[in-house]
Amino acid sequence: MHYPRLSLTLSQLMAVYAIKKGDESNDRLQSRFKKQVQEARFIKLLRERRTHKKKRTRRLQRFRALKREEYRTQNRKTQFYSNM
Repeated sequence: MHYPRLSLTLSQLMAVYAIKKGDESNDRLQSRFKKQVQEARFIKLLRERRTHKKKRTRRLQRFRALKREEYRTQNRKTQFYSNM
């Protein structure tokens, strides 16, 4: 299986590390490292970059912008009457 190239800089890859502290068990060290990885959100970033996403066409962008405006105007109309 071939994965597309992931362009991470060296500083991004080296940002997460865990050094064993005194009597700390290996399980605790591993969980601390795992927590740091999750907080750095690398997994999410890598999953997003794994597949290529096509850019939206200008036509689709315009269509979605119009839809957003419709939803916003509907919400503005019902905003003040929602408590009744």
